[in-house]
Amino acid sequence: MTRRDFLIRSTATTASLMVPPFVFSQDRPTLRVGLVGCGGRGTGAMLDHFHADPGVVAYAMGDVFPDRLKGARETCQREMKERYQVTDDRAFSGLDAYQKVIASGVDIVILATPPGFRPGHLKAAIEAGKHVFMEKPVAVDVPGIKTVYEASDLATQKKLSIVAGTQRRHDRAYRQAMEKIHAGAMGDVVACYAYWNQGGLWNVARGENMGDAEWQLRNWLYFSWLSGDHIVEQHVHNMDVCNWAMQKRPVKAISLAGRQVRTDPAYGHIYDHFATEFEYDNGVKMLSMCRQIDGTAARVEERLVGTKGTSNANTSIRGENPWRFDGDRPNPYVEEHRNLLAAIRSGNPINEGRQVADSTMTAILGRMAGYTGQEVTWDKAMESTEVLMPAGFSMDAKLEVAPVAVPGRTKLA
Repeated sequence: MTRRDFLIRSTATTASLMVPPFVFSQDRPTLRVGLVGCGGRGTGAMLDHFHADPGVVAYAMGDVFPDRLKGARETCQREMKERYQVTDDRAFSGLDAYQKVIASGVDIVILATPPGFRPGHLKAAIEAGKHVFMEKPVAVDVPGIKTVYEASDLATQKKLSIVAGTQRRHDRAYRQAMEKIHAGAMGDVVACYAYWNQGGLWNVARGENMGDAEWQLRNWLYFSWLSGDHIVEQHVHNMDVCNWAMQKRPVKAISLAGRQVRTDPAYGHIYDHFATEFEYDNGVKMLSMCRQIDGTAARVEERLVGTKGTSNANTSIRGENPWRFDGDRPNPYVEEHRNLLAAIRSGNPINEGRQVADSTMTAILGRMAGYTGQEVTWDKAMESTEVLMPAGFSMDAKLEVAPVAVPGRTKLA
């Protein structure tokens, strides 16, 4: 058994794998939702499901840590009231909690664990015939991306829906802007700019009896095997918008990146800044910047330049065909769930799996260029067989922190 197989092997029975996906009917209009990953984002996603559709009930929940599970259950019970139907025998903790949620009788699975686990969890959910909402990013390495591609294709065959947590794709202002851009309001897009520059994020101090696995999992942002580094975990949103505008993915990247301020071992081994130039096959370039350093200027946005104008991607176009969004703008965090649920109920599935995998791979490409200091092509990157998940991972494993990458010395694996 490979280390990836260890994490993705499903314990679902043959019978459960044969169950067809939920189809809406008057006999059972309720959709049962299971949550895998009970942190703040996972809990928020469950509540977004609740607000998106009155026929949704929380049916099962799981997390590695019992305290996370308990906190999420209390929050959801308080907010969802009678639509919270998670009984004690459908609340699971441990590394196999995802398998138990999937096998609990749910129709939809929300995948919100650290991204390193996402490919295996998605594979298990789709094989079991479940519709999926999965948070971004959807992998941290190339083998994981390939697993997501395969699972997404299987979902298409099974007529299952997959929606990803790239909520800008479900934001009414972004969608209207992109419709106009793709219709030629800006002419041809000739340059893209993507930014996620901000201060630092939270950190969990290591307790006296906290083992390596628990410490790294509770601080998952700071370990590339769990988060992919912040260019993947966070900046993927902005790259996704640029790929959306270009209607394609880049073919190569070169980056200036490092770990200059956030150097304490408490922050694992990831970088604190990246500045990356991506190039598409038509020569158009995307300049990408992301930074997590306290006391620095913040900028989180996307800007596009065309032959007939420019755009702040979510609100306006300037130039020959000026436009500014003016209308109702529902919460996109709820809209992405509403669109998923509408697709399930209508029997017309939507599948964002490959789309979000391409954007996640774009971010991984940028990380590879940053870590190595080399120009890396998409095709070369896709040859990587490096699996970032530690070999023999378990909650009792002794996990050494991987060394910080050094451009010019770190090789592409």
